[in-house]
Amino acid sequence: MKKYFVIGNPINHSLSPKLQNYWLKKNDIDAVYDKIKLEDNEVKNFIEEIKIKKVSGCNVTIPFKKIVIPFLDNLSPEAVKTQSVNTIILDNGKLIGHNTDIAGFEKAIKKIDFEIKEKQVLILGAGGVVSSIIFALEKMHVSQINISNRTKAKAENLKTQFNNVNVVEWGFLPEFDVIINATSIGLSNEEINLDFSRVGKNKLFYDVIYNPAETNFLKKGKETGNISENGKLMFIYQAFEAFKLWHGIEPEINIDTFKLLDND
Repeated sequence: MKKYFVIGNPINHSLSPKLQNYWLKKNDIDAVYDKIKLEDNEVKNFIEEIKIKKVSGCNVTIPFKKIVIPFLDNLSPEAVKTQSVNTIILDNGKLIGHNTDIAGFEKAIKKIDFEIKEKQVLILGAGGVVSSIIFALEKMHVSQINISNRTKAKAENLKTQFNNVNVVEWGFLPEFDVIINATSIGLSNEEINLDFSRVGKNKLFYDVIYNPAETNFLKKGKETGNISENGKLMFIYQAFEAFKLWHGIEPEINIDTFKLLDND
């Protein structure tokens, strides 16, 4: 039986095993998918287990999306550009890092039917998923991308990858049509200490967090008369792309898929 994992720290919130095991069963694939919490110094040894085929592949979540890169043989073009890996496969003895977050985010925005072209976007955070979101936003032809991070230097580093982003001070909210929480603030019901009372209405508040389903950030969005959307669709679509890479099959996404995740 093949074994797949998602690695991260923290990892308890991850619903990846629930979704991937559901698809494995639906497609009669003899494999199991689990989650494992690692420390930084354990990542290299875990990746080696894929190389020697003890593990068949893995997903990567915070904070390891960049940390895994030195231990891989090759990267997909998207992973090279974003310097972010969330899916690892073994192909002809080579460890290949892919980025399915880009397709996941792009498909999620299209699915909610929000016209993002020529819109101004503010991203909160500068972690592993942010480069993927910027890549996707550029593909969708937004007019402006601003980034705000508590550690400003980390946000400035993204400018070496993407020339057309602006970095703003944490706490300052420039004009935006879309605001994206790409931090981990909210995983444990923490509040983002920002004042959204004057941002106006009918903006899109988007949180990459999907568990809990409604973070305090999204609650604030609703309270101020804005649209709020969590990261569930992005999560499902990036998982879909990973499943396709590992098994060569496109799993079905339907109402049962959403019900499965809604039960948590």
